[in-house]
Amino acid sequence: MEPRPRSFYVLAAFFGLFLLFLYGPTITIAILSFQGPAGGLTFPMNGMSLYWFFDLFQEQAVGDIWGSFRRSFALGFMVMVSTVVVSVMGGLAFRHRFAGSTILFYVIITALVIPSILVSLGVGLLFSQSGLEVHWATSGFGAQLTWTLPFGLLIMFAVFNRFDGSFEEAARDLGATPWQVLRHVVIPIIGPSLIGVALFGFTLSYDEFARTLLTAGSYNTLPLEIFGMTTNVTTPVLYALGTLTTLFSFLMIAAFLLLAWISTRRKARKGSDAGKGMV
Repeated sequence: MEPRPRSFYVLAAFFGLFLLFLYGPTITIAILSFQGPAGGLTFPMNGMSLYWFFDLFQEQAVGDIWGSFRRSFALGFMVMVSTVVVSVMGGLAFRHRFAGSTILFYVIITALVIPSILVSLGVGLLFSQSGLEVHWATSGFGAQLTWTLPFGLLIMFAVFNRFDGSFEEAARDLGATPWQVLRHVVIPIIGPSLIGVALFGFTLSYDEFARTLLTAGSYNTLPLEIFGMTTNVTTPVLYALGTLTTLFSFLMIAAFLLLAWISTRRKARKGSDAGKGMV
C-alpha cells in the first residue's frame, strides 16, 4: 500500500478545523446545557444534571418559549406547503418559453441577493401603510416566501431539466388526461425532489430571523424569542433551549430523509413489479 501524500494530511487537518468551526459552537452549547442547578453561562461547568431541561417546562419569568415554538412550527408548515406547490407550478411553467420568462426568472432570483433586513423592512412598511395588521401569519409569511421560493424553484428547474418527457407522451398516448399525467406520472417521479423542497422550505422558515424581525408583529417566532432571551436570561436554560431546538431540527431532517427513502423504495418496487408484468 502506497503511503499517502503529505497534502492528504494537510487537507484532512483543514477539513477537521472546518468541522470544528462549524459544529464547535453547537457542541459547546450542548455541553453547557447539562450543568447543575448552580451552573453559569461559561466554563468551567458547575456539576452535571438535566436540571435546566426540566426548568424549560416550568413557567418562565421571561419569554414565551412554547408559544413561539408553536408559531414557528405553524409558520414553517405554511411556508413549506406553499413553497412546494408554487415551486412545482413554476417548474412546470418554465419547461416552455413564454413571454417575459427571462425577466421573471431574474426577478425571482433577485430576492436572494437583496439584504434580508431590507426585505423585512419593506414588507413591514407595505402592510402597515396599507392598513393591514403586521402579523407573523400574514406579513411574516410573505417575507419568508421571498427566501424559500427561489430555492424551491431552482431545485425544480434542475429536476425538470433532467425530466424525460417520453413518460408523459406515453401516458397521453394511452388516453391519460393532463391531470392524470401530472398525478400518476410526473408527481411520483419527482416525489423525492419534492421532499427536498419541503425540507428546504420548512428549515429555512423555522430558523429565519432577519426577514421575520420587522414582519412578525406582536408575537415572536422562536428565533426572535431566543434573541430576546439573550438580553435578559443569565442561566443555562437558554443553552438547554438551544440544544432541544437543534435536536428538533435534526429530527425533522431525519423524518424528511426517511420519507425520501420510502418514496425511492416505493418507486423502485413499482418499477420492478411493472418489469415482472411485462415478462
